[in-house]
Parts: sequence; structure tokens; C-alpha cells
Amino acid sequence: MKITLLGTGAALIDPDRAHTSIAVQIAEKTYLLDIGTGATRHMIGANIDPLSVEALFLTHLHFDHIADLPVFVIGSWMSGKTGSPIIYGPEGTEAMVAHLFEGGAFDVDIRARAKYKQRQGNLEVLKPDVRPISPGTIFEDDRVKVTAMSVDHIPPDICECYGLKLESDGKTVVFSSDTKALPEMVEFAQNADLLIHEATFPEAAIEYRAKNGIGTFSHTSPRELGRIARDAGVKSLIATHIGHWDSTNPIVRKLAAQHMPVEIMGPQLIDQVITDIREAYTGPLQIARDLLTISV
Repeated sequence: MKITLLGTGAALIDPDRAHTSIAVQIAEKTYLLDIGTGATRHMIGANIDPLSVEALFLTHLHFDHIADLPVFVIGSWMSGKTGSPIIYGPEGTEAMVAHLFEGGAFDVDIRARAKYKQRQGNLEVLKPDVRPISPGTIFEDDRVKVTAMSVDHIPPDICECYGLKLESDGKTVVFSSDTKALPEMVEFAQNADLLIHEATFPEAAIEYRAKNGIGTFSHTSPRELGRIARDAGVKSLIATHIGHWDSTNPIVRKLAAQHMPVEIMGPQLIDQVITDIREAYTGPLQIARDLLTISV
């Protein structure tokens, strides 16, 4: 499995990080985990053909994990893809997709382009095949098996949230998606070759958000992540969904000020986050960056 992190940032708009998306390439096929803003552009920039995508898995329906979906689908239609895209997602995915294409938000665009003969032969691309996720095995072909587990990020009455495990040719990759630290993740990621796990905020920012009622604070701190990786015995760890705490951009810092104590922000915090993870986990560790690629 060749893993490319197409986007590694949290929800704010950050010029240094696209929103969450991971491409998993196995032989000539690609499997996408989430499709946040910038994913399709970065896919092409990484020399990954969007038409090679076999299936897309959405872990939850926050905009920073799904916003590039119309770009991907309409762009694939314009590029000659055939067949309906296969999308796995939580309850609500089908309704979300139904509002996007023909008769939805991009209806004018589609009707205009469909006037031309070369756009009329593959209109099925604009009708994705949406399939529900529930805990357990959700996908399996001759290359990969994908298993889902429930995680704790958004109240489930609003949206179910899932972590994903991919197994191929004796290798295992686990993606936590957005979640608070869960003991169940230890079993789910047991002995994984690679764990890609969120570490959205350092401890001080999580406490700040909880006290001030800002957004969700159901995220995993670096210290918690280190303990999860250690207890699961993972062979390699990537901390991702970086909550802009390393940014020096003045506008990002201004926008982030309501989310965390802005005085702690900056590249120097990377060393502190690594130190916090290293309190428990001593294996190979990387802090995610866009277009980071690793082979498993």
C-alpha cells in the first residue's frame, strides 16, 4: 500500500494544509479516505489519477472531510470516467449527495455542460452509488479489506463517525479520523503497520475549547495518542488533522485565536507535541504534512 496524505489540516482554512484526505494506492487502484477541500488538486499534484479511484470512504460529514466531493465527481465526469462513483459513508451521506448534482447545487453547471455531445455518454458518473457504513467489514475486493469502527467526535444523533482499517497483503493501516481518545482504538489498531491518528490540539487548546464552549473538544491530545500507539503496539505512527497550532500566518493566527491560546502557536510547538507523544510511544513517528507519502 502506498499512502499519500492529500490533506492534513483541521477545519480552519490554512494555506499550508488542505483539509483531510488520504489516498491509498494498491496496484493500479486508489482508495480514498475522506475528501476535504483541495483533495482532488493534490491528488493530481501527487501524480495520482482521479480516474483510478475504486471507492471513496467518508468517515463523517463535517465539511472539512467532504467539501471536495463535487470537484472530484464533476471533474471525473468531465475527464471521461465511466460508471457511478462508489461512496461509503454514515447515515446522511445519501441525502447530502442527492443535494449536489442533477437537480441540486450544481444543476446549472451540469445542464450547461450536458448540452455537448461529449458530456452525454457518461452521465451516470453524476449519480454516485452511496452505500452505508456500520461497524464491521464494509468493503472487500481482491486487493483490500476495509473495516469500520465507531468513534466519538460528533453526537451520534447528528452524525455517526467512523475510524477505518485497511488490510492488504498482510499489511494493516488504520485511520482514526476525528475522535476523542478511545480505549477501543487500541484493539482496533493492534499491531498495525501504520496508524494515522488525529492529534488536532495540544492539551492546552483542548482545555481552552472545553472551558469556552467552542466547537467540539472531542479530539485526541498528543499524550493520549502516544499511549494509544504504545498500547496498540503499532509499528509506525503519523499524527494528523493538525489544528493550525504550528502556523505563523497572521490571518490563520487571528482566526484560530478563538479556538486556542494564540500565544502558544508556532512551529516550535511541533517539538513539544513530539515530546508529548514520546512520553509513551518510542516507535517511528511523523507529524503529518500535505503530500507526505509512505509505503507499507
